[in-house]
Amino acid sequence: MSTPGTSERQAPWTVGRLLEWTTRWFQDRGVEGGRLAAELLLARAMGCKKIELYTRYEQEPTDEQRATFRELVRQAGEHTPIAYLLGYREFFSLEFKVTPAVLIPRPETEALVERVIGICRQEPDRIWRILDVGTGSGCIAVAVAKYAKNAQLVASDVSEEALAVAAENIQKHQLAERVRTVHADLADLPADAIPEGGFDLVVSNPPYISEKVFAELPPNVRNHEPRSALVGPNGDGLVMYRRFAAEAPAILSATGRLLVEVAHDQPEAAKAIFAEAGGWTFVAAHRDRTDPFDRVLEFVRS
Repeated sequence: MSTPGTSERQAPWTVGRLLEWTTRWFQDRGVEGGRLAAELLLARAMGCKKIELYTRYEQEPTDEQRATFRELVRQAGEHTPIAYLLGYREFFSLEFKVTPAVLIPRPETEALVERVIGICRQEPDRIWRILDVGTGSGCIAVAVAKYAKNAQLVASDVSEEALAVAAENIQKHQLAERVRTVHADLADLPADAIPEGGFDLVVSNPPYISEKVFAELPPNVRNHEPRSALVGPNGDGLVMYRRFAAEAPAILSATGRLLVEVAHDQPEAAKAIFAEAGGWTFVAAHRDRTDPFDRVLEFVRS
């Protein structure tokens, strides 16, 4: 069979036929998303919403649209993440620009956002000063600021390219007055970025994948998403928790809290790191309502 959108004319390449062919092709190659991915990419190529395809099954896309779709399908076949091909990803009911410079937002991280928003809403008359370490696309900082009007955030990252993406997402959601981006490595912040008395909350989805696990990740993640946002230094996946345990007290308020995302099999190891470091009390573990694993650990300074 010819590739979708080529000149073979034994049957017209309608929307319906393109979707059927591409879905099978994706399934044969283990491409993420299957039918949904095919629909999203065709909608992008045709400049319409995905839902509009359902009323256009008999329509033939133009030559230009088919050529665009064919190139998107080719890249997807090489396991380029669909979110990068689309240029966006939805997170916490918000749309975020994503590029290969940033990690693609994932559902498990929503548990972290939900908990931070909940903390802010417990004291609605108080301004919560929050640091988001390793902000990437800015999805955590933006989602918190969007749904907690009493939050003021600093979004930091060691990658200038990631910060540029985060800045675009902050502007897109009109939050520049409450979310500031800073080029920094964890606690090594500019003096004017640290509020008087320290941050009330430090939050992070740090790189926590070990070298062993990284080697087993699917190709759309392993070969395309930024390695530095996935794999922790020294390869065991726990280095960043050791750094947080040691460095975060310098920038937290006396009663400040730290919330970090962990891999599904890391909670006990991470808690042991904070217990050994001293000066921390474990508060609770949190998970997304659709996740069987605890993915967020919350600590308070002792």
